[in-house]
Amino acid sequence: MITSLRVVRSGPPSRRFIRSAKDAYRVLCPLARGLDREHFWRLDLDSRRRLIGCELVSIGSLDASIVHPREVFKGALLNNAHSVMVGHNHPSQDMRPSGEDRQVTRQLQLAGCLLGVELADHLIVTDDRYFSFKKARLL
Repeated sequence: MITSLRVVRSGPPSRRFIRSAKDAYRVLCPLARGLDREHFWRLDLDSRRRLIGCELVSIGSLDASIVHPREVFKGALLNNAHSVMVGHNHPSQDMRPSGEDRQVTRQLQLAGCLLGVELADHLIVTDDRYFSFKKARLL
Protein backbone atom coordinates (compact mmCIF):
# COMPACT_ATOMS: atom_id res chain seq x y z
CA MET A 1 0.00 0.00 0.00
CA ILE A 2 1.34 3.42 -0.96
CA THR A 3 0.46 6.40 1.16
CA SER A 4 1.03 10.04 0.44
CA LEU A 5 1.25 13.22 2.41
CA ARG A 6 -0.10 16.52 1.19
CA VAL A 7 -0.26 19.97 2.69
CA VAL A 8 -3.50 21.72 1.89
CA ARG A 9 -3.79 25.45 2.28
CA SER A 10 -7.18 27.05 2.59
CA GLY A 11 -7.95 30.59 1.53
CA PRO A 12 -5.94 33.01 -0.56
CA PRO A 13 -2.17 33.28 -0.20
CA SER A 14 -0.89 35.61 2.51
CA ARG A 15 -0.32 39.18 1.52
CA ARG A 16 1.94 39.74 4.52
CA PHE A 17 5.58 40.19 3.56
CA ILE A 18 8.37 39.47 6.07
CA ARG A 19 11.30 41.40 4.66
CA SER A 20 12.98 42.44 7.90
CA ALA A 21 13.48 41.47 11.52
CA LYS A 22 10.95 44.17 12.45
CA ASP A 23 8.30 42.52 10.25
CA ALA A 24 8.99 39.16 11.91
CA TYR A 25 8.86 40.79 15.36
CA ARG A 26 5.38 42.12 14.56
CA VAL A 27 4.24 38.53 13.99
CA LEU A 28 6.05 36.98 16.97
CA CYS A 29 5.57 39.64 19.64
CA PRO A 30 1.85 39.00 20.24
CA LEU A 31 2.58 35.26 20.45
CA ALA A 32 5.44 35.73 22.93
CA ARG A 33 4.11 38.46 25.20
CA GLY A 34 3.76 37.43 28.83
CA LEU A 35 4.89 33.82 28.47
CA ASP A 36 6.63 32.24 31.46
CA ARG A 37 8.61 29.64 29.48
CA GLU A 38 10.70 29.77 26.33
CA HIS A 39 8.79 29.12 23.11
CA PHE A 40 10.45 28.62 19.71
CA TRP A 41 8.63 29.50 16.46
CA ARG A 42 9.36 29.15 12.75
CA LEU A 43 8.03 31.51 10.08
CA ASP A 44 7.88 29.97 6.60
CA LEU A 45 8.43 32.32 3.66
CA ASP A 46 7.97 31.87 -0.05
CA SER A 47 10.43 33.13 -2.66
CA ARG A 48 8.90 36.61 -2.50
CA ARG A 49 9.23 36.63 1.33
CA ARG A 50 5.49 36.27 1.87
CA LEU A 51 4.50 34.53 5.08
CA ILE A 52 3.10 31.10 4.20
CA GLY A 53 3.19 29.49 7.63
CA CYS A 54 3.94 29.98 11.31
CA GLU A 55 4.57 27.04 13.63
CA LEU A 56 5.32 26.72 17.32
CA VAL A 57 8.20 24.23 17.20
CA SER A 58 8.91 23.73 20.89
CA ILE A 59 8.09 24.85 24.42
CA GLY A 60 10.89 24.73 26.93
CA SER A 61 11.55 25.84 30.48
CA LEU A 62 12.12 29.21 32.08
CA ASP A 63 15.53 29.62 30.48
CA ALA A 64 15.91 26.96 27.80
CA SER A 65 14.11 25.26 24.95
CA ILE A 66 15.12 22.11 23.13
CA VAL A 67 15.48 22.83 19.45
CA HIS A 68 16.54 20.25 16.89
CA PRO A 69 16.98 21.05 13.18
CA ARG A 70 14.82 18.06 12.24
CA GLU A 71 11.77 19.51 14.02
CA VAL A 72 12.47 23.03 12.81
CA PHE A 73 12.70 22.16 9.11
CA LYS A 74 10.11 19.36 8.91
CA GLY A 75 7.15 21.74 8.61
CA ALA A 76 9.08 24.15 6.39
CA LEU A 77 9.77 21.39 3.88
CA LEU A 78 6.12 20.30 3.92
CA ASN A 79 5.13 23.94 3.34
CA ASN A 80 7.56 24.26 0.40
CA ALA A 81 9.21 27.18 2.16
CA HIS A 82 11.94 29.00 0.27
CA SER A 83 13.37 30.40 3.50
CA VAL A 84 12.55 30.56 7.20
CA MET A 85 12.94 32.96 10.07
CA VAL A 86 12.99 31.56 13.56
CA GLY A 87 12.44 33.25 16.87
CA HIS A 88 12.14 32.51 20.52
CA ASN A 89 11.24 34.49 23.60
CA HIS A 90 13.32 35.16 26.69
CA PRO A 91 10.92 35.31 29.67
CA SER A 92 13.66 37.14 31.62
CA GLN A 93 13.26 40.03 29.13
CA ASP A 94 17.04 39.97 28.60
CA MET A 95 17.46 39.94 24.85
CA ARG A 96 21.18 39.08 24.82
CA PRO A 97 21.85 35.75 23.05
CA SER A 98 23.22 32.93 25.18
CA GLY A 99 25.93 30.54 24.04
CA GLU A 100 23.20 27.97 23.38
CA ASP A 101 21.29 30.50 21.25
CA ARG A 102 24.40 31.05 19.13
CA GLN A 103 25.03 27.31 18.79
CA VAL A 104 21.43 26.57 17.73
CA THR A 105 21.63 29.37 15.17
CA ARG A 106 24.79 27.89 13.64
CA GLN A 107 23.22 24.41 13.53
CA LEU A 108 20.05 25.72 11.87
CA GLN A 109 22.05 27.75 9.37
CA LEU A 110 24.06 24.67 8.38
CA ALA A 111 20.98 22.43 8.20
CA GLY A 112 19.12 24.99 6.10
CA CYS A 113 22.07 25.23 3.74
CA LEU A 114 22.12 21.45 3.31
CA LEU A 115 18.35 21.32 2.75
CA GLY A 116 18.19 24.32 0.42
CA VAL A 117 16.03 26.35 2.82
CA GLU A 118 17.76 29.57 3.87
CA LEU A 119 17.72 30.61 7.52
CA ALA A 120 16.98 34.29 6.93
CA ASP A 121 17.20 35.38 10.59
CA HIS A 122 16.87 34.30 14.21
CA LEU A 123 15.15 36.67 16.61
CA ILE A 124 15.13 36.78 20.38
CA VAL A 125 11.87 38.39 21.41
CA THR A 126 10.97 40.19 24.62
CA ASP A 127 7.74 42.01 25.43
CA ASP A 128 8.91 45.27 23.87
CA ARG A 129 12.18 44.64 21.99
CA TYR A 130 13.98 42.11 19.85
CA PHE A 131 17.49 40.99 18.96
CA SER A 132 18.27 40.02 15.36
CA PHE A 133 21.17 37.64 14.71
CA LYS A 134 21.34 38.92 11.12
CA LYS A 135 21.44 42.59 12.14
CA ALA A 136 24.16 41.77 14.71
CA ARG A 137 26.08 39.96 11.93
CA LEU A 138 25.96 36.66 13.80
CA LEU A 139 24.21 35.00 10.86
